[in-house]
Amino acid sequence: MKCAFITDLHANREAVEAVLDHARAQGAQRWVLLGDFVGYGADPGWVVDQMRELVRQGACAVMGNHDQAVVRGAAPGMRSEARQVIDWTRSQLAPDQLDFLASLPMTQRQGDQLYVHANAWAPAGWEYVASRAEAVRSLHATECRYTFCGHMHEPKLFHVSSTGKAGDFVPTAGVAIPVPPHRQWLVIPGSAGQPRDGNPAACYAMFDEDQSLLTYHRVPYDHASAGAKILAAKLPQRLASRLEDGH
Repeated sequence: MKCAFITDLHANREAVEAVLDHARAQGAQRWVLLGDFVGYGADPGWVVDQMRELVRQGACAVMGNHDQAVVRGAAPGMRSEARQVIDWTRSQLAPDQLDFLASLPMTQRQGDQLYVHANAWAPAGWEYVASRAEAVRSLHATECRYTFCGHMHEPKLFHVSSTGKAGDFVPTAGVAIPVPPHRQWLVIPGSAGQPRDGNPAACYAMFDEDQSLLTYHRVPYDHASAGAKILAAKLPQRLASRLEDGH
């Protein structure tokens, strides 16, 4: 079974279309959506509808901090650019689309896999897994062998051995990585809608559950069109330019 993991879509229709097409071409049979469907980008309604349809077809989905902010209001610690987009995004969504975001759980579990947007130790606190220490803290908070999370917009892979030794590395796109279950793994696919590692290509990851192989993918897309929509909507200019430079 090949499962595609997509996170931090951020209302970027062009990126999401490219990722969905690529994942289907790679043989995706199942979908896990790790949150932040909205925020930053100019097509929140379209992205929410696509995700809602995937969930209707059996996909797993969890809530991100931007999804929660659109439903409940921006958190005090949210960055100013993000806060500016929250009210605009809410005005673009129909009641049933807002209801879908509000209905998303903080976590989902399937077998030995945990799905969460931010981390496993306090999913609703929205703290980042930005280092090995935080990855270990997250892995220690669950008995699952595999944790998949978003929130960080850069692809990364962490692991803890049976003896407690931790490791991490930045994956190479398109190269399958063995992830045997005798270790614990924390997978951050990277952002589909707003990568921040200097590469503007959209990110996602594919997990071959039968072979315990994980492959990170980068998918080029029309970021110029996505950025032009942001400017046309009179959203912050920086949100458009960062799609081009990947920062």
